[in-house]
Amino acid sequence: MFCKKAILLSAITLKKREMYIKARYFGMTDSRVVSCSQQLDSLLNRYQAIHD
Repeated sequence: MFCKKAILLSAITLKKREMYIKARYFGMTDSRVVSCSQQLDSLLNRYQAIHD
């Protein structure tokens, strides 16, 4: 269980960085940023499900 949490936290951190970089270059409403945000939401939901 701990390993799965750690992997998800790493994926969340990387996805946040990716989203911030894309937002800086393309703007907050660009489809690439929105898609990245949705992927981040999915990762956060998965982490929350494990964390509870």
